[in-house]
Amino acid sequence: MTDLTKIPVTVITGFLGAGKTTLIRHLMQNPQGKRLAVLVNEFGTVGVDGEILKSCADANCPAENIVELANGCICCTVADDFIPTIEALMALPERPEHILIETSGLALPKPLLKAFDWPAIRSRITVDGVVALADAEAVAAGRFAPDVAAVDAQRAADDSLDHETPLSEVFEDQIACADIILLTKADLAGEAGLAAARAVIEAEAPRKLPILPVTEGTIDPQVILGLNAAAEDDLAARPSHHDGHDDHEHDDFESVVIELPEIADPADLTARIERLARELNILRVKGHVAVAGKPMRLLVQAVGARVRQQFDRPWGAGPRLSRLVVIAEHDDIDEAAIRAVLGV
Repeated sequence: MTDLTKIPVTVITGFLGAGKTTLIRHLMQNPQGKRLAVLVNEFGTVGVDGEILKSCADANCPAENIVELANGCICCTVADDFIPTIEALMALPERPEHILIETSGLALPKPLLKAFDWPAIRSRITVDGVVALADAEAVAAGRFAPDVAAVDAQRAADDSLDHETPLSEVFEDQIACADIILLTKADLAGEAGLAAARAVIEAEAPRKLPILPVTEGTIDPQVILGLNAAAEDDLAARPSHHDGHDDHEHDDFESVVIELPEIADPADLTARIERLARELNILRVKGHVAVAGKPMRLLVQAVGARVRQQFDRPWGAGPRLSRLVVIAEHDDIDEAAIRAVLGV
């Protein structure tokens, strides 16, 4: 790669818990001979996803090539955070040959694409493609995509009705901005679920898009890297609910960080997190927890009432500090109630 060659960037977007980090881990393990860099934009002050990826660092993507921007949408902090971070990655002694950006699950991708038009970086990087991940099981169940016909009927009857939730707008904007859609957790959705999810996405997409099922983030990197989409030059084909607005708000969502004491029973913690989803409408829980008698950290990842746990690596010499990031829509965040359910 010469200094005049633009570095391709792949933007990986998708709703909370759709599997973005899992996909990036797979790409890091199968780099196709390329030096990678990864930029992770977390929502919340605790960078769980970035830490997971740093544990997978290797010669093709060393730890210094994995950068976190926490507690701030990169499309809202372009001058202060995004541009300097991209410039720092491009100034590494061994320049990355492909950059992966994992957006926050709450992010709207189109404002991020507009950031690539900044003069400081436009001549040096290009958006190779936007990959949107959609949880096939959830989409099939209708949790993140509205019934368009029913909504239109309601609006026709009463213009005062709020016809879309913030979640639906995020989901639709991610689909509309994408070059390719990955239906994740295909094994959980089954054939019927995949067909239903595909139908929902096809109805929402503004143009014909490839829609591929994946399980555990496993896909041939050649399918999603090297798309040469130059998405920053193709914004008109990627409509957004927020077109015409100079900025966008993330006030619909909020996160709190809950510190926990060492636990004895991971199953009890799972039950409590399931209660958070059912009783308090919590969207997402993620973090690391210390388990009595276990030298390994327990990685907790929850999407709604679906909770996954695994011991990822030893705690090491530092403190065994258990912290969970809890994310919900703004009106549903009640820290006292969350602590009560978690028993802290």
